[in-house]
Amino acid sequence: MTAGDVNEVTTGECSDLYYVDTGMYGTAEYGAVYILDADEVALVDTGIGTHHDRILDALDELGIAPEAVEHLVVTHVHLDHAGGAGFLADACENATVWVHEQGARHLADPARLWEGTKAAVGDQIEWYTEPEPVPEERIETLADGDAIDLGDRELRAAHAPGHAPHQHVFHDPANDAVFTADAAGIYVPNLDVVRETTPPPQFDLEQALADVETIRSFEPSTLLYPHFGPAETDDRLTEYEGRLESWVAAVAEKRDELTDDEAVIEHFVETTEMAELWGQRKARGETGMNVRGVLRYLDSQDE
Repeated sequence: MTAGDVNEVTTGECSDLYYVDTGMYGTAEYGAVYILDADEVALVDTGIGTHHDRILDALDELGIAPEAVEHLVVTHVHLDHAGGAGFLADACENATVWVHEQGARHLADPARLWEGTKAAVGDQIEWYTEPEPVPEERIETLADGDAIDLGDRELRAAHAPGHAPHQHVFHDPANDAVFTADAAGIYVPNLDVVRETTPPPQFDLEQALADVETIRSFEPSTLLYPHFGPAETDDRLTEYEGRLESWVAAVAEKRDELTDDEAVIEHFVETTEMAELWGQRKARGETGMNVRGVLRYLDSQDE
């Protein structure tokens, strides 16, 4: 896929479900927004905000008017998932914006979120655009176990705080699928593997492993990754558990060896495998951020 492409999800039992490549970070097959053409149309995640027009173009391609979208479902408020919420709420005037109760204030007033993102992503911020606020009266909050009624189906929220405390995954029973947020890692279609996502400051290994169990408990046939695309469940969850544990262990071992965090970060940045697919700059930035998240987690274990 390339930026702006729209594909139907044909994996497992899925129907009336599509995803658009938003071209996030100038990288193909990295950022996806899902369009669920239910009785009440829903978008799951909103992208980074920079190219929200591609999502509107995708709706047009599917014959869905913006005013027909009734639900904007934000899995968590990291800007690669929530950055487009304000822009899309403005364009989709009848849509309710759904978010974890801890994230609602950041959608209504994204100033602190914007500053925190700049600190977390460093020079990658050039790919972002400052988010627009969502009117408070259009925000509905969700807690663990809540459901969003889409008329002919529903999305069931399950709290998954290992990546961020404001994260939900969403079970779609009608499609026997789970929208994974960042709780099942980053799926790389070209390699057919999953990679870690462990950003600072709130990554927690034990809770992230528990989140994988939460997804497993639904026994879905399809995992719907925002990074990137649908995949049959198969052994993906087991693969990610192993990936998380080995990644954290590798960072911890390198810290013990080098005794300097900046040297640890530089080691993993220089040896990243993803430059060929994601481009040198994005791969290095992503890797550095993930190492910093693990280092922060390791520090928390000593507190």
